[in-house]
Amino acid sequence: MDDPADLAAALRGDGYLADRGLATALFIALSLHRPVLLEGEVGTGKTEVAKALATVLGRRLIRLQCYEGIDAGQALYEWDYARQLLQVRSGVSDLYGPEFLTERPLLAAIRSGDKCVLLIDEIDRADDEFEAFLLEILSDFQVTIPEIGTISCSAPPLVILTSNRTRDLHDALKRRCLYHWIGYPSADRETEIVGVRAPEAEPALVAKVVAAVQRLRTLDLAKPPGVAETIDWTRTLSFLGLADLSADTLGAVLKDRDDLELARSSLSWLTS
Repeated sequence: MDDPADLAAALRGDGYLADRGLATALFIALSLHRPVLLEGEVGTGKTEVAKALATVLGRRLIRLQCYEGIDAGQALYEWDYARQLLQVRSGVSDLYGPEFLTERPLLAAIRSGDKCVLLIDEIDRADDEFEAFLLEILSDFQVTIPEIGTISCSAPPLVILTSNRTRDLHDALKRRCLYHWIGYPSADRETEIVGVRAPEAEPALVAKVVAAVQRLRTLDLAKPPGVAETIDWTRTLSFLGLADLSADTLGAVLKDRDDLELARSSLSWLTS
């Protein structure tokens, strides 16, 4: 791919519509081997970027889902202690060979190198200690396993980090990455996205759903709907053969009880 426009066209062919800013950030990341940090609201397509990139680039997608309490062993590698114990009983003395190593996402990405896309999803859920460990891995793309030696790659993978901003990330990690914010799209842009992702839906229905979701986001909701929810709602209504919005299907777009009640009381036109 020669420029960001080529990359955007390839992503569109896989059903992902990237705007010019995002396509440019991803093209630079590919060209200069830089990680990309994508921040934005839940459901705005951050994770889908990595999936689409893996497809259009013909690479393996390796996903590290972050969560509270995740540590280096769970992300990098662990020893298969159960198998080692069985081998001890069989009289085997060398218990720390590669065959006893359980590969986790980061080690898998180091071994795969530029044959993969590494998705580090929701890095903001991990703690400061893990973030510091991750920064070291992203800087060197190598790991030393005392019993085996150093494992490295000649060309690093394409790394996509996502964050929903549940906490602020450290400047050191941000400096290591290219940065792009993915916000809620305009109505026209969202209509285009839904049309691509739910082509079975009638354009008139898509327009009604997008208008409703755009209006829902103006309410004081605990969990405003993302683009993913707009697509789900459109598919739900289309599957049911409905040409108009229905309050009975709000569960496809809102996932909080208080939000549902607020929507029903504030937007009576949904039932009309």
